[in-house]
Amino acid sequence: MNRYESYIETNGRVFCLVDGHPILGRGSFKVNHPGQLAQPHGLNVLDASRLPNVMLGDRLSEALARGRLTAVNRSNPNWERIIEPPKSGKKRVNILALGDVGSTLLIGLRLLGGDVIESIGICDVAENVAARWEFEMGQVSLPWEYDAFPRVETVGAEQLFDCDVLVFVASKGIPPVGSGVKDVRMAQFESNAAIVRHYARLAREKRFRGLWAAVSDPVDPLAKIAYLESNKDEDGKWDGLGLLPEQVQGFGLGVMNARAAYYARRDGRFASFLADGRSFGPHGEGLWIANSLSNYDEQLSRELTELTVTANLKMRELGFKPYVAPALSSGALSLLLTLRGKWHFGSVFLDGVYMGCKNRYTSAGIETELLPAIPNELFAHISDAAERLREIV
Repeated sequence: MNRYESYIETNGRVFCLVDGHPILGRGSFKVNHPGQLAQPHGLNVLDASRLPNVMLGDRLSEALARGRLTAVNRSNPNWERIIEPPKSGKKRVNILALGDVGSTLLIGLRLLGGDVIESIGICDVAENVAARWEFEMGQVSLPWEYDAFPRVETVGAEQLFDCDVLVFVASKGIPPVGSGVKDVRMAQFESNAAIVRHYARLAREKRFRGLWAAVSDPVDPLAKIAYLESNKDEDGKWDGLGLLPEQVQGFGLGVMNARAAYYARRDGRFASFLADGRSFGPHGEGLWIANSLSNYDEQLSRELTELTVTANLKMRELGFKPYVAPALSSGALSLLLTLRGKWHFGSVFLDGVYMGCKNRYTSAGIETELLPAIPNELFAHISDAAERLREIV
């Protein structure tokens, strides 16, 4: 049995160094089970029943019990940056691109984010679009409480990374309604990947230390593109001097969970989802909705998953682009939960991909929900989702 006793303690935080792949390993995370130190990078961190028994020294045991233990991948070239104290206080959020999704997301952050957002910068390749939304948002206020909402201001590309959170909504173009494209998300991959690569290199040049919130489709592969490209030198070789893996999160699973809840409210067969259902995997093909953790049913889960995955097509059949729910449930609402340190659904770096699961940001690092035992059938679907994502990037 492994015994962990060595640690680094600084600024009231306790760090345990673990081994891992320099590229495909997690950078750091909050430890909520001793076995996660022995198996820190794979899907088993989600399931206590699949983790090994590990002995901890007294100080590490105490830090774990108090929720203050952070695992750090010593193979990551930037691991010493992880132990720097996090920035406190309200955050500066910049949004790149103000199309249907970006503008709707902006409205949500402006109206609901006053407790955690100091200001919002908006940037678009069409300067008049950014000017329009600065003008619009400047005229949205409460009487006599004119500073209740975060201020909104336009920013240029050179100021884009002067923030704590970059919300990346840029997209080459969404297939129009009636185009016949079945997998709308993946149809945008190559063109959007090129945009992400460009801005990921800028993030590297600016030594960006904030959160890259990936919202553009396909969310999860593009999150990985941002992480990988930011860590390449001028010759395209990996050097690990860009974004840490936990600096990137995919914001696409929130709406999938919300869509599952929509169907669960309409059909009593799925009602158990509202009590203890879960959503895992990417924003699209590979997603899996568990009807219930305590009473998992494979067939009900399969049916609810299919309804959830195809919900965007239902909206297109009505003649509209499905962007409002994603912009709010995956975008504004999930981002605000993130900034508040609350549980939400999003994609975090796990098993070499950005895997969607329930997670939150804490003072000890990013924390993924640890379940007592995931049913074998459900765990197989989660593993399949990870394999699908590895085949893409």
